[in-house]
Amino acid sequence: MLDLLTPARGEGPAIRALDPWTPSAGRMRQLLSRDERAGLAALATVVRHRKGEIIYRQDGPADAVFNVVTGAVAAFHTTPDGREHMVAFLLPEDIFGLSAERRYANSARALTPVTLYRLPVAALRAHLLRDPALEFHLICKLSQELRQSQRHALLLGQRRADAKLAMFLQMIEELQVARGAKAGAKGAEIFLPMHRSDIGEYLGMTLSAVSRAFAALTARGIIALRNRSHLRIADRAAFERLIADPRAVRAAE
Repeated sequence: MLDLLTPARGEGPAIRALDPWTPSAGRMRQLLSRDERAGLAALATVVRHRKGEIIYRQDGPADAVFNVVTGAVAAFHTTPDGREHMVAFLLPEDIFGLSAERRYANSARALTPVTLYRLPVAALRAHLLRDPALEFHLICKLSQELRQSQRHALLLGQRRADAKLAMFLQMIEELQVARGAKAGAKGAEIFLPMHRSDIGEYLGMTLSAVSRAFAALTARGIIALRNRSHLRIADRAAFERLIADPRAVRAAE
């Protein structure tokens, strides 16, 4: 059940991303100043969803955009024949609510219990017209989302299940590093807030294929699982070879 809307408190919405025009050594930074966050907080309300709840549905009226405070969200597209295709995973300090012709282009579902800032479109639009710096920061964030979409398209083109999964794990690890996790630290873990079925939808693979790919990478000593949500790269060299040239890895096996 959706919790009742409450006025936004605290510092306000936050947007973390790479600045596409400034060297960053691969680390995201908080794009919004305290004043910008306070200004958005004045427009926002806080909503909370339980795990598995739909936040909005595809083709529904796009009356708000959302900023993740805590938890993880999945955006998915439903085809006319009823099949769902995962298109993005949203994490804290991400924004979502892509629309076309005033209708949501995709649906959004809470992968975990989530807390969100809800920003009404009309109020946000009026606010952006008065604050070009904030508008620029949103463009930076949207540029990053576009790069992630392009990377997703390349990932779907990969044929080998183990390489596809490795590329996905690399993408999640890089996002964690960019958000401040320790890069390459011995024993550093990758956290997966999504289920295997969610990963399968995102990668265009069946659940059984995802499970087999995890088992294969584990059996070959490339990854080590602590549980279903935490793993680490156990053989970094083999992991990177698999991503760089899956055919070469197959030939060597």
